[in-house]
Amino acid sequence: MATGALHIGILTGDPSLPYEYGVEGRFDEHDVEAVERALSEVDGLDGYRVTHFGNHAELIDRLRREPPELALNFCDTGYRNLLRNEANVPALLELLDIPYTGATPACMGICADKALVRHMAAAQGIPVPNEKFVDVTADPLTLPDLYPAMIKPNAGCGSIGVTPDSVVHDGAEADAWMRRLAAELDDPRVLIQDFLTGPEYTLGLVGNPGQGFTILPILEIDYSGLDPDLPPILSYGSKVDPDSPYWQALRFRQAQLEPEVEAAMVQYSTFLFERLGFRDYARIDFRAGADGVPRLLDANFNPTWSHDGKLAMMAEWAGYGYGDLLRMILETARGRYRL
Repeated sequence: MATGALHIGILTGDPSLPYEYGVEGRFDEHDVEAVERALSEVDGLDGYRVTHFGNHAELIDRLRREPPELALNFCDTGYRNLLRNEANVPALLELLDIPYTGATPACMGICADKALVRHMAAAQGIPVPNEKFVDVTADPLTLPDLYPAMIKPNAGCGSIGVTPDSVVHDGAEADAWMRRLAAELDDPRVLIQDFLTGPEYTLGLVGNPGQGFTILPILEIDYSGLDPDLPPILSYGSKVDPDSPYWQALRFRQAQLEPEVEAAMVQYSTFLFERLGFRDYARIDFRAGADGVPRLLDANFNPTWSHDGKLAMMAEWAGYGYGDLLRMILETARGRYRL
């Protein structure tokens, strides 16, 4: 590597610590492989030298002692693998005056409140599901007006708290699921939404306002292989549990959309990117209702960055390898910081 190579610090979760998002409460082989692949790909890019910051016991001291010129913040596990500490990682980098990729603590705080994001989007004319914001510790409970309905946590990420039981068909199911969430969630506030039955999409983009965006081909979730007795949703199991029927059955394909529908989704996504304070890259999720109109589901400030994640898949459809995608993210951040 050339002497003038930019020093990149890749921040990740700590595989030696418990991990509350993992199925067995820890990192699995897939998580470790994802980190190793990212390190290898960035290390293979011309103009960069790489240091891994993955030991959280020494993270703060090491960042102070060996600050990288740019941090690639892939620590979506949170500091010490506690998801509630996810925003603390960029906050630490800001305190240490280390430039970094991705969302700021303020952006993470806003997007952690899904109801808040929905209200902001609806005020701008972006289609959203009909929704109620409910505290599941209240007495009496507020139940859905129409069935089937989707009941999911207002806070959280990675489909935590989303299972087949999240789709309820009557008052008894809704009451049982909400009482279960009240017992399990740290934050007892949930969303009751219309259960959208149309196609589900996700749009990935790399760039920044003022720099322009690379819009990646839109991805559609393929539920056709799923047991028809299971609701077609992106459950927690679909993302982390190889034994889940969702993990085993769901597939992804490039969406085939009418030009005006695709243009609207791009317009909504670039607006949300800027208004929510995203930086460098993001992924915006939509699902259509019975009328065929895609509605905003979620705005992901730290989408899965692994070599086999949705962002990498969409990049590959656009002709970018995984290393190309990582280079794009790094170069976008460098342009923003004028490095």
